[in-house]
Order: sequence, then structure tokens, then C-alpha cells
Amino acid sequence: MAENGDLAGAVTVTVTEKENQPEKASTMEKDKPTRAKVLRRLFTLLTFVLSLPVLGSIIWLFYMKDYDCERLLRLPKLQLGIGLVLIFIFLVSNVVVFFQSRFPMPGLLVVMAPLIVKLIMGLALVGAYDMESVTIPGSPMWLKFKVDNFDDWNNIKSCIYDTGACDDLVSRTAGCCKPPSICEMQYMNATFWERGEYGAEDKSYPHDSDCDSWNNDPTLLCYGCDSCKEGFLTTLRDKWWKLGLFLVVMALLLIVSHLSLFLAIMWERYAK
Repeated sequence: MAENGDLAGAVTVTVTEKENQPEKASTMEKDKPTRAKVLRRLFTLLTFVLSLPVLGSIIWLFYMKDYDCERLLRLPKLQLGIGLVLIFIFLVSNVVVFFQSRFPMPGLLVVMAPLIVKLIMGLALVGAYDMESVTIPGSPMWLKFKVDNFDDWNNIKSCIYDTGACDDLVSRTAGCCKPPSICEMQYMNATFWERGEYGAEDKSYPHDSDCDSWNNDPTLLCYGCDSCKEGFLTTLRDKWWKLGLFLVVMALLLIVSHLSLFLAIMWERYAK
């Protein structure tokens, strides 16, 4: 009799477990759409937040003061063009975020095209292409080509002088406003440097072509020096390299974010 009681109890437990299994499976199935919805909302918020730095960069591009004489290379026009492209990307990105739950695949395709353009533009500005062409405005090779051009540099030199870049005594540490240290000229006062007493035939003395280009005349100084040219080029390169790096990073982040949002939407759609 006891054995019959144990057998009946075991059967009851087994039947109860089998009845509970469908309930657990049903609960898990119900949780899938909920988790997918939470994930979709999370990526929607993330994508919107990632678009805000793009808006900030637009404001920076439109209201940032141009570097002195940058306009001679028509870089402000390039700056304006990039700003307009970023406005378009910002609007497209957020419109797609709003409508992508209804049209996931078309929305993904629409937003990917400008983001890829943005990525390519950024790579060009940082000089990432092995076969980079000097025809790409704002790229390192393009900037060097423009600054090395005789006519362009003459215009830039005149512009630097007209802006009074060397009028301030503090700025006289710049390459355009003082002789290079290798020349070992004697500092007499803020506006006058005297050549050291060394023979022209002294081959042991370190010589630099900028030493011959230097002139105490305030209209000449070291505006014709290679160090002045290199300083101007470095300033431009730093600015446009940083902008290119920003475009690359933001393009990659938005591409990953939009892809993740697309996958979350598809998961939510097929989990129902």
C-alpha cells in the first residue's frame, strides 16, 4: 500500500511539472517582445544622443573664427560646405530614428548613404588614403601643395604682414617673427637681432637658409623663411586633421548605432 502511495505521489509531481513547463515557456515568449522593445528604445535614445555632437560641430563650423589668411586658400568655403553636409546628416539621422520602426530597411539605406559620405570625407581630411590626391581640398597633401605654391605663398606672406601678426611682442616667438635658433643670432631688443660673428667660410657652423632670409626690417623679418611657411602649414593641418578625425569617429559611431537600432527593430517585429 505504501508503494502505491509513493507511486501516486510521483505521478502527481510529474504531471504538475509538465503543467508548469508550458507556463514557463509561455512566460519566456511573452518576455521576448518586451526585451526587444526596451532594446529598441535604448538604441533610439543612443542614436539621438550621438547626433547631438554633430549639431555642436555645425555651430562650431559656422561661428568659429577663421585662422588668419585661411580665406586665401578658399578654406572657409570648404568649411561652410562641410557644415551644410552635417546639417543634412543630422536631419536625416533623426528623421530615420523617428520613422525607422515603420520602415526599417528603407530607413537604414537612406541614413547609411550620407554617413558613408561623411566617413570618406573625414578619411580624406586626416590623409588616410595611400594614393591621396592633391585635388582633395583640406587634405594634408592639398594644404602642402597650396602653401608650397610660389604665388599662393606670396599672397599668404602679404596677408600675414597685413594682419600684424608680429606686432605683438608675445607672438615674436613664432617662426615668422624671429630668426630660427640654429642661426644663433644675438638678441639686441624686441625688434632687432644681430648676426653672430662667424666667418662665412666656417664649414663647422650650422647653416640654414632661413638665416639668410632673416631681415630686421619689420616688413620682411622671417616672412620668407621656411620656418614661417611650416608654422602656417602646421596650424592649418592641425585644424583640418582634428575636424577629419571628428567626422570619422562620429560617422562610425552613428553607423554602428543605426545598425544596432535596425537589428533591435527587426527582433521586436519577429518576436511578436
